[in-house]
Amino acid sequence: MDDEVVQRVFHEGGREFFQQQPSTTSSSSSILQSLPLHVSFDRGYYLLVKSIQELRERKKGLVTVGIGGPSGSGKSSLAEKVASVIGCTVISMENYRDGVDEGNDLDSIDFDALVRNLEDLTKGKDTLIPMFDFQQKRCIGTKAVKSASSGVVIVDGTYALHARLRSLLDIRVAVVGGVHFSLLSKVQYDIGDSCSLDYLIDSIFPLFRKHIEPDLHHAQIRINNSFVSSFREAIYKLKCRSEEPNLHSASAFQGSEAHTDNFIEMYLRPPSASEEARINDWIKVRQSGIRYYLSLGDQRIVDKNFIIRPKAEFEVGRMTLGGLLAWGYSVVVSYKRASTSIISGNLSVSLETIDTLGETFMVLRGTDRKTVGAESLKMGINGPWITKSYLELILERKGVPRLNTPPPLSNTSVTSTQEKVIAAPRPIRTTPNYATRLEDLSQPWTRSPTKSKMEPVLATWHFIASDPPHADNAVIGSSTYRDTMKLAPMLDSYDLDRGLLLSVQAIQALLENKGLPVIVGIGGPSGSGKTSLAHKMANIVGCEVVSLESYFKSEQVKDFKYDDFSSLDLSLLSKNIGDIRNGRRTKVPIFDLETGARSGFKELEVSEDCGVIIFEGVYALHPEIRKSLDLWIAVVGGVHSHLISRVQRDKSRVGCFMSQNEIMMTVFPMFQQHIEPHLVHAHLKIRNDFDPVLSPESSLFVLKSNKHVAYQDILKILDPSKFCSSVQNFIDIYLKLPGIPTNGQLTESDCIRVRICEGRFALLIREPIREGNFIIQPKVDFDISISTVAGLLNLGYQAVAYIEASAFIYQDGKILIEVDHLQDAPSPYLQIKGVNKEAVAAAGSTLKLDGSYTTKSYLQIVLERLPAVEISSSGIHSQQAARLQELVEFIQSQVSSSSSDSSQSREASPIEGMIEDMQTRIKRLERWHTINTVLWTFLMSALVGYSLYQRKRQ
Repeated sequence: MDDEVVQRVFHEGGREFFQQQPSTTSSSSSILQSLPLHVSFDRGYYLLVKSIQELRERKKGLVTVGIGGPSGSGKSSLAEKVASVIGCTVISMENYRDGVDEGNDLDSIDFDALVRNLEDLTKGKDTLIPMFDFQQKRCIGTKAVKSASSGVVIVDGTYALHARLRSLLDIRVAVVGGVHFSLLSKVQYDIGDSCSLDYLIDSIFPLFRKHIEPDLHHAQIRINNSFVSSFREAIYKLKCRSEEPNLHSASAFQGSEAHTDNFIEMYLRPPSASEEARINDWIKVRQSGIRYYLSLGDQRIVDKNFIIRPKAEFEVGRMTLGGLLAWGYSVVVSYKRASTSIISGNLSVSLETIDTLGETFMVLRGTDRKTVGAESLKMGINGPWITKSYLELILERKGVPRLNTPPPLSNTSVTSTQEKVIAAPRPIRTTPNYATRLEDLSQPWTRSPTKSKMEPVLATWHFIASDPPHADNAVIGSSTYRDTMKLAPMLDSYDLDRGLLLSVQAIQALLENKGLPVIVGIGGPSGSGKTSLAHKMANIVGCEVVSLESYFKSEQVKDFKYDDFSSLDLSLLSKNIGDIRNGRRTKVPIFDLETGARSGFKELEVSEDCGVIIFEGVYALHPEIRKSLDLWIAVVGGVHSHLISRVQRDKSRVGCFMSQNEIMMTVFPMFQQHIEPHLVHAHLKIRNDFDPVLSPESSLFVLKSNKHVAYQDILKILDPSKFCSSVQNFIDIYLKLPGIPTNGQLTESDCIRVRICEGRFALLIREPIREGNFIIQPKVDFDISISTVAGLLNLGYQAVAYIEASAFIYQDGKILIEVDHLQDAPSPYLQIKGVNKEAVAAAGSTLKLDGSYTTKSYLQIVLERLPAVEISSSGIHSQQAARLQELVEFIQSQVSSSSSDSSQSREASPIEGMIEDMQTRIKRLERWHTINTVLWTFLMSALVGYSLYQRKRQ
């Protein structure tokens, strides 16, 4: 359990009957306390899940949570993500409207009905909650909620922390930021500094300071959501004109029910815009019934035939639109869109009729680019594809409306389901005295944009001329236009979401202005998020990613010298980049980290379909490499920063303060001297605040059991066309700082786990979430260098536990099954892993594992099996302690030898014998596994062949 959660206590409110309950433990009976400052969305999500779990263990009955905040701040997204882990009931306050078309009007909420529903559930009674239809603008029925199945209930809404509800809530969460702050930044940028921030808030969010903000200060968890729109989970669209539409022409949509929606889409031009203002500066508002969704600028990417958009939508209140009109924003284009859609899984197909154009379009959408493309082929759609937005199509036909003129009226006929007149809401303007000034509520986390100085919503790339390269510096060919034109670096740094968008836009600008190929380099420290960013970019633009780890020299890697620039085969890298630059087919090396040697090559060729190559690695921006690249991207933060913060926290717990700089110089000794100086030259600098350990965006659901499962049963639940298997061996060592208080036993939360697998070191600095039978852990490992492990040891961390295991891995792209054989354990443990919780649970049920699951870590399992008389003073078996000590000495010796100037060969250490012994065992396991797979495949093929033969005879 996260100690910051355990120490929290209720200071204000909470359920009275719970506060009166006596404590059942020796510790405090309270769990949460008000945070003095806000936390990030990822951190808030993690704290909320942990708080719910802790409170559920300490009290009987229902746990109630309220998530409140302004429109567009991210409340509903948080509620949905928590519910996906906890499995709770979410009650939206929007269902308690009385039908009044006012998005944030407090009087339109039926608090009496909501209070009755909550009281029923807390008393153990079933209840009926209303269901509101936003198209019909009325309540259309009720939905039954059973108290027995609702161990946790989340109330989500703008007024979820209102005084009428606070006494019924155990945990109160406030969420600010999101579109709320971004819209303030955008408006203040458009209109200048002519008014105070408070006055601006009162105009755009007129009910915020009077009716919403005061309630937020009663929250125990306060979240500032910097997430606005992200291409991390993008939507891919293919669009074409539809003459004879048929939504059921593909098998994927047969049997699915179609539904129809009507939208009004409006584009608002800023009051300060000129006639030549870009449409990217306009604000888009989409109205659906009494709901309004807002996006800032044209937030999309066009790549070849695909339109790529962020997944998230942001709802705002009707009064917000009125406030924008009052500030001088004008509706320059508006149209009606009628959409009939069929949804099947992550795919959907829609017929969309635009009244202003008088045309119908077919749009295929999905979360996977390849799947969308494949489905279009199945449907027999070959284009011609349209990559322009409806706005661009309208402007092409009618031109950009002149300033101070009404939007053009449509002369085309519309269908009977569409309204001919589109009326925007009336402007609503408030005075500065609208909200009562509350001196004690002037904390910046509730009302201030994240930056005091506003910036444009979307930055723009520019090209600058440079001197032509000299002959001795030129990597490829002679001086041409593309040699003398280069991108101008962005002056500011950006978060991961904005950085991803700007990276793709930079690639597109290079393709348009300089042509093929575009070669990108992404550099930064270990664990900063380079690889993740590279693959997200590749998913969007459809290109290849090459890791600089592929260019390791075998003799260097055998000594674990991953941080040394000399470990790279620079001559081969230069040849590959030169071939790519000249349009020649080239062979990129493949490096096997397990064997520490190059295992082969793969061919790479730039073409019209794949005109971009991304090289990512610690030294991707080294001068010897970046001079050959078109785009330089630096990424810092991520696990790199989180590890420094964790060490600083551990040091403070034992009464020793260390600066971040001191920690960095010890834990990342190569960074400041050999990596950081190269990053300052990047065209784009990205600060990665994304915490993949805490974030719900990277959740991997795991079920673990030690029940025996036959190999053939595993094969039955995996897709045979996508099946693959592998064997891995790993060693886990647990590092702990002496003096950190414990409850007398070693736990994961007190340790930093380092996993050694295939010659790599991976880090885990926080205990995963455990909920029911599931372990929720990150999807990826976070690689670090051997020097980082040695740095932790030099800071005083001690290796206190050692686990050695071999793993057989079977997967089909959706489900991964891992069979782990722990040393000295009597039976193996089977783990089912996947990003879809229901799919993982179904696989477990098919394998008949229900009732056998455990959420214990391997550290707990190993320690529980050790007899007390055989546990050494370090907390583990004496034989394991000896192996662990050898491993620690080996790590320290490697770092010492790498920092030495001597180039003499290193003498073999005792640990090398152990490693060689392990490698021998690995090879034996691999051979056994290969033989077993071949025999089993042969047997199954024979059975299938015999079965087909018998059918033919019949």
